[in-house]
Formats: sequence, C-alpha cells, structure tokens
Amino acid sequence: MKSPICEMFDIEFPMLAFSHCRDVVAAVSKAGGMGVLGAVGHSPEQLEIDLKWIDEHCDGKPYGVDVLIPNKYEGKGQGLTNDDYRKMIPEAHRNFRADILEQHDVDGSVLRSLDDSEGIENSSSAALGRGLKSDYAKRVLEVAFAHPTKLIANALGVPPDWMLQMGKDNNVKVAALVGKKEHAIKQVEAGVDLLVVSGTEGGGHCGSVSTMVLVPEVRRAIKPYGNTPILAAGGIATGEQMAGIMTMGADGVWCASVFLPTLEAETSENIKEKLVSASSSDTVRSKSRTGKHSRQLSSPWTDAWESKDAPEPLPMPLQTMVSEPALSIVKDKAAIGHEGAKKLETYWVGQGIGLVNESITAGQTVQKFKEEFIEAYENINNLFD
Repeated sequence: MKSPICEMFDIEFPMLAFSHCRDVVAAVSKAGGMGVLGAVGHSPEQLEIDLKWIDEHCDGKPYGVDVLIPNKYEGKGQGLTNDDYRKMIPEAHRNFRADILEQHDVDGSVLRSLDDSEGIENSSSAALGRGLKSDYAKRVLEVAFAHPTKLIANALGVPPDWMLQMGKDNNVKVAALVGKKEHAIKQVEAGVDLLVVSGTEGGGHCGSVSTMVLVPEVRRAIKPYGNTPILAAGGIATGEQMAGIMTMGADGVWCASVFLPTLEAETSENIKEKLVSASSSDTVRSKSRTGKHSRQLSSPWTDAWESKDAPEPLPMPLQTMVSEPALSIVKDKAAIGHEGAKKLETYWVGQGIGLVNESITAGQTVQKFKEEFIEAYENINNLFD
C-alpha cells in the first residue's frame, strides 16, 4: 500500500500491532504488518532474550519496542525507593483490595498489612519501579538498539530528550502515544517521528476523546508543523474501521485488543473466553489499576473500585502497587480453576473487543484486516459509480 507508514518501515500493510507476546510480534511482522513488543516491566536481560527470539523467528521483517517513561508520577526526581512508596500506601487501600478477594473466596490476608505484603508488593512492583528511573530505562533501550529494532514507542508524555537523541543516533524512529490535540502538538514540537493517536475506546491508558473525533482533530492541529505520520488507535478491530479512519487523516493503525484473543497471545484461557464473549459495553475506564485512566475488562474487581465505598485511587505508581499484587493472586488462582478468581480476573482491553468473536492466529488476524479493508475500499468506490 502507498502509505508513509509502509515507506517508513518497509512493510506491506500499515498496521502496527502492540503485544506483550513475542510470538504475536513476530507473526504480525511476517504477515506484512509490524509487531511492537510491549516491554514495560522487562528487565534488560529479559528483553534481550525476547528480542533475540524475535530476530530468529520474524524472517528479517521489521519490529518495534514499546516502553513507558511517564512525564509525571508521584515522587519523580526524589530518589524514592520501593519501600518508600510502600509506606505511602494507606491501610484502607490494603484492606479494600483484600476484602474484594475474600468476598470471592480468595485468600487476601497477605495483602492487608505493610509487613505481610512486603514480598508480594516488591515482586509485583519492582519492575515498574525500576522502569520509572531514567538510568534503568536507558539500559533497556540500549538492549533494544542493539537489535534491528525499527521503532521505539513511548506512552504517557513527551519522550525525554535523551530518548529522542538515542533514536537519531541509532537511526530508529521514535513514536509517542497521545490522547489529546494539545499533547500531539507538544510531541511534534519535541521532534517525534510518528504519532499514535489513541481514542478513549482503546485498552490501557487512554484519554476521553473518541478516535473518530481525535484523529481528524490532531491531523488538522499538527498541519502547520509538517507531515508527521499518524497511526490511529483505540477501538479499531476490523479492516473496515481501518479504511474509514484512514480517510479521516490517519496513515495507518495501531492495534492491540484484537490480538489479545489470538491463539499465540499471552492471555490466559479464562481471559480469552471472556474476551470473545464480551460486548463493547464490557469494559470500564478507571484509575483503579494504575492511578491514571486506563480501560480494562469489567469484572467484580473493577466494579468494586467504582462503588461508593471504594477509596479514591492513588497516583501512579502507588495505585499499581495496590492493584497488581492482588491481581497477581487472582491470576494464579484463576489458572488452577478457582471460580471466584476466574470471575475477578481482568485485563486491559478496548471497546473494539466487542467486534471480536473468535480466537484465530495473529497472522490470520492481519489477513482478515486486509480482506475487510479491500471490501470497504470497494464499497466507497461504488458510491461514485
């Protein structure tokens, strides 16, 4: 296809697929799109293992890496340790998370006190805590740049100057995820190569403006600054949607949720079953997972945090240290068939999951997008016959 995205990355089809699963990344790249590995929480050593595997399985096709280096979070620049953060968590939040689990017959006693929860909180939160530090993030990126990575993407703010410079020095494009017009302008002023314009329908961290409004709004807003390519994201789960949003100013799409139920994906069988049966109304946008608004699959866990009795979510990274230890217990119990845990289990996903009703391979998903895109293109052409 003739798209700036295809030219930028030498790919056939302007679809980038974000996934925490290296198998999905390699499969999408081999199918003509480009996989992007979500490396939040990866140590440099783990990233090296995964990128080496992708190199061996992607047939020389391009791929990218996604990191999380937020501009703002509690205690930034203060040199706080994991224990410092743990001491900032109120007792009410520890008890509330434990109560949710125990209401579903899952033992949450280890989550209640500062002392008892030390091991599980450190285990669940250490990777995120390390990733917030610029020196550690640089080590992770150095691993990425040592491989034939073609893209580095950053969420939650303008990439730091050193990250942009590392991209230039290594001839690797740098992308930024944005959820507001104002954020997009700041990103292009900073010099990013590519914008991922993500509407509120998207899974994970998201703003409040719909993709259908946000993409043309951003395209018009950045026009005075040049022709920075745009990938549309948020709720896009079909080739028809891709064709439609590209008529509105996008140069391609960034998809994630549609790949979560694929056969290769890292999601558990319980989550896959929930995803393929979910409607577009079965997600919730909430601060309860990380302290910043993110969209996830509704469950009794998310319902509890939206109730009037719930404590106010804490700022990032404190709320992550509240939620992830509890959800890790839920995940482990669900994996062995615990019914209460299976009901509680949730996952980041966008509203587009309502358009997905089967589990197929990642490569088949890309092919399906291509076929649907062509059909939508022909439908538009027929309007002018």
